[in-house]
Amino acid sequence: MVSQEQRRRQLAREKFLRQQQRRTAARRKARTRNAVIASALGVILVGSLALYTTGALKDDGKENAGAEVTPSATSTPPDPCDKPAKGKVESMSWKKEPAMTIDKSAKYTMRLQTTCGDIDVAMKPSAAPHTVNSFNFLAGKGYFDHTKCHRLTTNGIYVLQCGDPTASGSGGPGYQIKDENLKDKSLKGNVYPAGTVAMANSGPNTNGSQFFLVYQDSQLPPNYTPFGTVSEAGLKVLKKIAAAGENTGAGDGAPNATVVIDKATVTKS
Repeated sequence: MVSQEQRRRQLAREKFLRQQQRRTAARRKARTRNAVIASALGVILVGSLALYTTGALKDDGKENAGAEVTPSATSTPPDPCDKPAKGKVESMSWKKEPAMTIDKSAKYTMRLQTTCGDIDVAMKPSAAPHTVNSFNFLAGKGYFDHTKCHRLTTNGIYVLQCGDPTASGSGGPGYQIKDENLKDKSLKGNVYPAGTVAMANSGPNTNGSQFFLVYQDSQLPPNYTPFGTVSEAGLKVLKKIAAAGENTGAGDGAPNATVVIDKATVTKS
């Protein structure tokens, strides 16, 4: 006859075996599940690599690229601007600053007819005569026509940068002009207020043709010649461009909007 102690031990062994069997079955099921997942991931990875190699996942801005991806909440906003006018950028360069031809006591307005709307700039010939004279000369030569505004900043400072025929950030007219009007009364507390138009440069007295338009108050040292003020309507155009964002997502890159200066003119009144 089996004693109570022996019976207790037998039941304990059976219970242990059942636990082991359940654990073994669970481990086997987990291995099977993991193998299936690994296999699926492998298929996805191989497929993704193949798509990347063929360029299907490359964001190249082509119409058929968007057909491969379902738009999400973080998708690039629609381009708010029109197609550029027909024509191409003319390559121009001069060895020295143009001779002074403007009337410092007159009023000068620069109009940028862009694909996103017209931007009028009231210039400051008495405060920045060399800068205004240079823009009057370059616009008259068609230097800015068909050029892209190549840079938009949306973090820290808030500007749209234009005036480079190469759209690379390194182009210029071949000459440089000195800084002007760095003590303009509008520059209070090292802030370039919204609507300011100023020269972009690579250091003191290195101004060429590149300029930036401020669409929101921006903290900047007074190192950039302020030579004009954007009209209220022009500021709305700038904000529309800014709302479309820039292409890096980091706050400093090419604008998502197709911003092209179809034609730039300077008029005297």
